[in-house]
Amino acid sequence: DGLAVSGGWNPNVHLTCHHGGKPVWREDIAAFVPGGNLPAGMTVAGAANGNFTTAAALDDGHGAAVAAVGELGYSADAGDSPRASDEATEVSAFWHVRESRGRAWLDHQNDVTVKDVVQAHREGFRSVEHLKRYTTLGMATDQGKTANVAALATMAEQTGRTIAETGTTVFRPPYTPVPIAAFAGRSRGRDFRPTRLTPSHDWAAERGAVFVEAGMWLRAQWFPQPGETHWRQSVDREVLQTRGSVGICDVTTLGKIDIQGRDAAEFLNKVYANGFAKLAVGKVRYGLMLREDGICYDDGTTARLGETHFVMTTTTANAVLVFRNMEFARQCLWPGLDVHLISATEQWAQFAVAGPNSRALLRKIVDPEFDISNEAFPFMACGAVNVCGGTPGRLFRISFSGELAYEIAVPARYGEALMAALMAAGEEFDAVAYGTEALGVMRVEKGHAAGPELIGQTTARMLGMQRMVSKKKDCIGNILSERPGMNREDGLELMGFRPLDRSHDLPSGAHFLATGAEPATANDEGWMTSVAWSPELGHAIGLGFIRNGHARIGETVRAWDGVRGRDVPVEIVSAHFLDPEGERLRG
Repeated sequence: DGLAVSGGWNPNVHLTCHHGGKPVWREDIAAFVPGGNLPAGMTVAGAANGNFTTAAALDDGHGAAVAAVGELGYSADAGDSPRASDEATEVSAFWHVRESRGRAWLDHQNDVTVKDVVQAHREGFRSVEHLKRYTTLGMATDQGKTANVAALATMAEQTGRTIAETGTTVFRPPYTPVPIAAFAGRSRGRDFRPTRLTPSHDWAAERGAVFVEAGMWLRAQWFPQPGETHWRQSVDREVLQTRGSVGICDVTTLGKIDIQGRDAAEFLNKVYANGFAKLAVGKVRYGLMLREDGICYDDGTTARLGETHFVMTTTTANAVLVFRNMEFARQCLWPGLDVHLISATEQWAQFAVAGPNSRALLRKIVDPEFDISNEAFPFMACGAVNVCGGTPGRLFRISFSGELAYEIAVPARYGEALMAALMAAGEEFDAVAYGTEALGVMRVEKGHAAGPELIGQTTARMLGMQRMVSKKKDCIGNILSERPGMNREDGLELMGFRPLDRSHDLPSGAHFLATGAEPATANDEGWMTSVAWSPELGHAIGLGFIRNGHARIGETVRAWDGVRGRDVPVEIVSAHFLDPEGERLRG
């Protein structure tokens, strides 16, 4: 058995229709051809104009070419069109078998039958556009190439009109379906999405940096030196030199959102869990953001540069998410507030300068009229400065490493030059460029939460930040953060962990079990979120969540990793392995 449907030979009228042309029905070929109302300069010839035989197509093309030359103001002997045999053709339309009592299929892909067209007419859908939408005729991948003409003829029979009077739907390019892969083009593999490069990327590449993907960015992971055969040798050196003197890291990838307006402070007070309404000009504050369900989803700092001007930093991974959420809040939740946002991540190059000699180094970079002494520019201060003899910049006294530290920002076009200037000025201090691995080690040593801790199920209480969720104001997520299950006294708490045998490393992702407990879900007490080798302490350290952690300091539990076959006894300690009082960063 077989079933065939043909729409006949039809000129490609799609491009002319796309430009507003109305196709005209030709009974002799039983097809639509381009009409006369074409855009200026467009001419249709050959088979596209309904002349299907070779000779007819050549003649039509010859005539169109002569006309086009004349319209351009030229005259020439056109000669005769090429000769070709013109085989006899005749078209006899046969739309469907009227005598059949069975189903007469028109559109095989969308299962449209003659009966469906008849039913559409009976229910009042007599416009061809209505017919198309009511029956889904011609909406499949062939876009009506096989079914439209037969369906229009069937519709014409029902209305008692000719096909010309019935009309047709609008044809649109592309005539041939375009594969989705063609739109993707080269966006495959590593080219699936553009890779952003930091302002100091070329400087780092020239010095042999090993790079790692961080969100949409490529960041320097560490800077190997001659003689170093293992990545940890490079990282340990960068950490020790930074803590011993001064280190420089490109932190441009952190999201930067410029916030301005008369109500900017009130707006920030609503999107952050902690208070920002009274933040003084020239000061920075750490902020915690909650989802509507009360779960923490991002943290960062916001600096107040003026009465109506703030600059927020977000984590690299959540920069777009935070901006999108803030824009939604601005437009939909509080449209009456006078506040405006713009992403400034790519506009500013920003570098962390950390270590006991960071202030001494910056005094050689920041122009002398700006006082950056501890008295004039204390911890969590910020302000506009000039660097390197008049280049505008911004200086923030903030620390992710736990050391005396600053972040200095300049317009992105000066970023590479500033990195070179910082390293040159730091030669007398044995300054070191450090990458994301050393940055991660120092943040674990200090006990700062980061991406491995902010995983979409973390509460403020788990991070030890429940007091930051202010109850003197409202904010996104405030009410739902009060749910009893999120504030249990025996809930998970962020703690530090170190192996009893200091020669052992720690497995990230390991689950905490009581000594002697069977590895089972019922006995699970938490998990290890971040691990690092601390060159300062000389052994592995880790951060993780464990039940009722603060009340269990000094207790021994097991870090059990069934996937890698590890079972390491660890001691529960404070998450702040170095300088828990913060004396270094305030020095």
